Amino acid sequence: MCGIAGFWHRTVSGLDLQAIAGRMADALTHRGPDERGVWVETHRGFGMGHRRLSVVDLSPAGAQPMCSSDGRLVVAFNGEIYNHLALREDLPAQEWRGHSDTESLLAAFSHWGVEATLPRLAGMFAIAVWDRDLGSLLLARDRLGEKPLYYGFTDGALFFGSELKALAQFPGWRGEIDRFALERLVRFGYVPTPLTIWQNVFKLPPGHFLRIGDVAELSPARKPRPYWRAVDHWGNEKMLLDDGAAVGELESRLKESISGQMIADVPLGAFLSGGVDSSTVVALMQEVSQQPVKTYTIGFDNEAYDEARYARPVAKHLGTDHTELILSAGQAMEVIPRLSEIYDEPFGDSSQLATALVCLMARQHVTVCLSGDGGDELFGGYNRYLFAPGIWRRMAPLPTSVRALLRRVLSSISPASWDALGRALPQRFMQPMMGDRIHKLAGLLDAGSPQELYQRLTAQNLAADKVVRAAPASRPLFALAQRKDFDDRCPEASFAQQMMIEDLLSYLPDDILTKVDRAAMSVSLETRIPMLDHRVVEFAGALPHRFKIRDGQGKWLLRQVLYKRVPRHLIERPKQGFGVPIDAWLRGPLREWAEHLLDERRMREDGWLEPELIRKAWANHLSGRQNCQHWLWNILMFQAWRERWT
Repeated sequence: MCGIAGFWHRTVSGLDLQAIAGRMADALTHRGPDERGVWVETHRGFGMGHRRLSVVDLSPAGAQPMCSSDGRLVVAFNGEIYNHLALREDLPAQEWRGHSDTESLLAAFSHWGVEATLPRLAGMFAIAVWDRDLGSLLLARDRLGEKPLYYGFTDGALFFGSELKALAQFPGWRGEIDRFALERLVRFGYVPTPLTIWQNVFKLPPGHFLRIGDVAELSPARKPRPYWRAVDHWGNEKMLLDDGAAVGELESRLKESISGQMIADVPLGAFLSGGVDSSTVVALMQEVSQQPVKTYTIGFDNEAYDEARYARPVAKHLGTDHTELILSAGQAMEVIPRLSEIYDEPFGDSSQLATALVCLMARQHVTVCLSGDGGDELFGGYNRYLFAPGIWRRMAPLPTSVRALLRRVLSSISPASWDALGRALPQRFMQPMMGDRIHKLAGLLDAGSPQELYQRLTAQNLAADKVVRAAPASRPLFALAQRKDFDDRCPEASFAQQMMIEDLLSYLPDDILTKVDRAAMSVSLETRIPMLDHRVVEFAGALPHRFKIRDGQGKWLLRQVLYKRVPRHLIERPKQGFGVPIDAWLRGPLREWAEHLLDERRMREDGWLEPELIRKAWANHLSGRQNCQHWLWNILMFQAWRERWT
């Protein structure tokens, strides 16, 4: 697990390419503290650097950038290729220098070609391959987007890297904020691919590669191409499997993935929340391990957000070597000043706090941790998959005027008043945060299609275009990467399945995987995600709806695998996110910090945000009339990020 960075410049006069590549790589020292490497080709204006976190083959034989045995290809690579030893068996016999996956990768590229090799790889990766004979560059990213890869253009130059902070070290860097990307951040809590917060800087989409053939192609007009598409494996309702065969097949694929991802030359463990996904991964790890698996959980002294009480009995049942840390609000909030450094693009998922803390704790014991991420998107775990289809069926026949009236009525009562009403009702009618849920429902009522309903469900601020000053309505590049309707993606899939593929293509890589990668790599911890092995993903994508959602519950098939190993009563409970009580903290210990960042005069002078709308939402949140924690957190993260990076 490493960090990569590099550039290709048309003009080499007066540039110290070695120093530039070194500075870009050194900005990623946290991703690779063990070793540093730089490679340049001066006459072509190309250079790249590498920071190494040694996980497999700790010897110098695994150092990068690495040159192929014939001297033609040079690679800088971040990630792990889990099937690299199997690839060696299919390659011509040769003398290997070591047992690193980088060496296997180069041999495969040399034998089959880079583009032909990519579909053969099972793993997570961001790869830069320089062809010395052709003077060409290829950048590639893994199928699901576990590993990040950014690239950008300026003044006849291309630059790339694992994080934006590396790109900012390039001499021609000009950081100009993209207002449309900012609007997306306020709306969703993250900047979606292919956008970044900076103009003319992009995320390489998962499952894509970008080939630059010569210096004439160093411009944003050069577009990435896919080598794998999740939609090609999604929504096949005609798949013929009975329950037993489906359980057996998933079990087999997960075991294969987990066994492959447990190979490491350094200490290895797993995150355990006590939920279905992480418990399944840990249970299968324990079956193939010769010793107790090391597991890690973060808990909070606020019971509503404490996962430790669920993880503890699961760990005991499975016999893991379990470590937990119960944190106070004060300890958790100590991480906040570091967030804009960890996430060098503004990022609004507040569970970043808990993620950063569990990674910090785990790194004191291990170098690699397996995670259960991906189970919700693949097997129907999010609540919206359960209730959104029913909402659409009921609201679609209603006239527009009736929907508008219902929305006004439901919105006219504050969330606090709805909550008070809920407390007066019998216990069976009472729901946590009842008022917030009703206001969320009101915001769905004027959706004109299932796609729009989904977008409203996943949005944190439906008026983001008004909150961001002069926000453009769209961006051509972004529009090309999106589909106008669910039917353009998977016309045969159910509404719930269509939401799953949308989440797999956007929310998963741009929120969940970004959150985990940056938090883990900030403390030099490698994370691996067995459920995102493409063979598991392809199987899950092809499963009919009944294997995912059954009897009013998501992740039916995954649960069957788990229940063979863990009693139901240890798992069965309402779904709980991995978060912290930001709503209460903003009204209490974080209030002074937030007031500084939301200063009205400051926002007006900066010119990015509409202070009146934000101050009104802030006042409503403080008074309890509305819970605006999510989109206010997005604003706060942008403001804190600007203090650090602009």
